[in-house]
Amino acid sequence: MTAPDFEDLLRELAPQVLGTLVRRYGRFEGCEDAVQEAVLAATVQWPVEGVPDHPRAWLTTVASRRLVDQLRSDHARREREAATADEVLPEQVPDTDDTLLLLFLCCHPVLTPASQTALTLRAVGGLTTAEVARAFLVPEGTMAARISRAKQRIKAAGSTFGLPDGAEREERLRVVLHVLYLIFNEGYTASSGGELHRAELAHEAIRLTRAVHAQLPGDGEVTGLLALMLLTHARRAARTTASGDLVPLDEQDRTRWDRAMIEEGLALAAAALAAPALGPYQVQAAIAATHAAAATAGETDWRQVHALYLILERIAPNPMVTLNRAVALAETAGPPAGLALLATLDGDGRLAGHHRLLSVRAHLLERTGDLAGAYEHYRRAARATASLAERRYLESRAGRVRAAGRS
Repeated sequence: MTAPDFEDLLRELAPQVLGTLVRRYGRFEGCEDAVQEAVLAATVQWPVEGVPDHPRAWLTTVASRRLVDQLRSDHARREREAATADEVLPEQVPDTDDTLLLLFLCCHPVLTPASQTALTLRAVGGLTTAEVARAFLVPEGTMAARISRAKQRIKAAGSTFGLPDGAEREERLRVVLHVLYLIFNEGYTASSGGELHRAELAHEAIRLTRAVHAQLPGDGEVTGLLALMLLTHARRAARTTASGDLVPLDEQDRTRWDRAMIEEGLALAAAALAAPALGPYQVQAAIAATHAAAATAGETDWRQVHALYLILERIAPNPMVTLNRAVALAETAGPPAGLALLATLDGDGRLAGHHRLLSVRAHLLERTGDLAGAYEHYRRAARATASLAERRYLESRAGRVRAAGRS
C-alpha cells in the first residue's frame, strides 16, 4: 500500500473510530486527542508491519488505551476507568458509521462558522492542526486555540452524541451542509494566497459530502450539494494555465474537464431535482449542470441559467445570487440590462467594494464599449482581492482594455 493509500484509509477510519469512542466514553475532546495519537501510531507502524487485518479495531484499541491512560491520571475516577480498560476486540467494534453524528457535533450552533469549519476539518476530516492552519493561512498556535475553544464551548453547551429530532435535526443538517460548502469553496477558489486552488480542501469537502450522502441518499439538498461540488470540481484542470494564471469559464478548454465526474454530477443533479422539496443546493447544481451540458461556451443555455437564478433568488435571496443573475441576464438581454441589475446592488453593504461586483461590472462595461470605465473597475477589483491568482488575471484584463483603448 502506498503512502497516499495509507493516508486515505486513515482519513476514512479516523471519524469512525472517534464516533465509537465518543459514543462509549462521552468525552469529545479527550477522544479526539486519543484518535489523533492512534493515527500517528498507525502512520509509523503500518508501513513497516503492514496493515492489520482489522485496521478499524486496531485504531480503536490504541485510541482506547490512550484515552484510558488519560482518565487514569484522575485518581478520583480510577475505579470507573479501570472498569472500561478492557481490550477492544474486532467483533466489539460496531459496524455503524458515526461520521454524520460527528459532523452534527462539530457544527454545533454555539460555534462560529470559522470554528465549525476548523473543528470539522480536524475531527472529521482527519487533518492535523498544522494542516488546518496552513489551509486558512493562520499560525498553528492560533488554530490550536480556536479548535480548543470550540471543544470547550461544545462541552459547556452539554451537547449529547446523537441526532437531534424534528426541526432541529433539519436545521443542524443545513449547518453541516453549509460548512461543507464553505470548505469546498475555499478549496476551489482560495480567498487569499498565491494559489487559485487548495485541492486538499476541495477533495476533503467532496469526501465528507459523499459520507453524508451515503447515510442520507434521499435528501435532495445533500444530493444537490454533492452534485454541485462534482460538477464544479470537474473543471479544475482547465481553470488555470501551466503558469497558474486563471482561465475564465468561457475561455476554458472543455476537453480538459473530467467527464467521469461530470457524468456522475449530472446524474446526481437530476436525482436532486426529483426530490419533493427544492432547496438552494439543488438549484445551484442545476445551474452547474446546464454549464456542464454545453459542449462549448457558445452553446450554453443562458435563458435556463437565468431562470434558475430567478428561482434561487426567490428561495435563497442573496446579493451574490443577484450578481450572478446579472451575468446571465447580460447574455440573454444584453450588457446594459446586466448593468442595470448590478446597479440595484450598489447600496448593499454586504457587497460594498467586493471584487466580484467590481469585476463583473468591468466585464459588462467592456462589452458595452466603455473601455475607460472597464479599466477603472478592473483595477479596483484587482486591488480588492486577496487572491494573487485573481489579482494577476484582473490586472491583465485591465492592461488589455487599456491597450485596446489606445489603439
